[in-house]
Amino acid sequence: MMVKKILIIDDNDQDQKIMNRYLKEEGFEDVLFAHNGGEGIEKARSEKPDLIVIDTLLPEMDGFEVCRKIREEDGISQVKIIIITGFIDAVDAVKARSVGADDYCVKTSDFSSLIEAVKSIV
Repeated sequence: MMVKKILIIDDNDQDQKIMNRYLKEEGFEDVLFAHNGGEGIEKARSEKPDLIVIDTLLPEMDGFEVCRKIREEDGISQVKIIIITGFIDAVDAVKARSVGADDYCVKTSDFSSLIEAVKSIV
């Protein structure tokens, strides 16, 4: 299955721009963005992305909570999800898996681990 549409839920505009650029370089043209969990869940419902990338640190609800809510939602519960974090100690693979994430990775300056995770899922 080729991922066509990727939704990135991240409140950092700079990170969004960088991820968008790297994903486009890898051939992913349809990249959408949300700045918080509520907006992300709404976009997931309306846009039906193939993959959702969720930052752990978000305003209102954290990325784990957003992931859990998407997994409980009819129509979008099957979407692939990668949880990303900027804090190495906060990377909690067990917690990410327990809320239903397909993968998790640390945000690096070049987002190489994210790109690898996206490619491994597709």
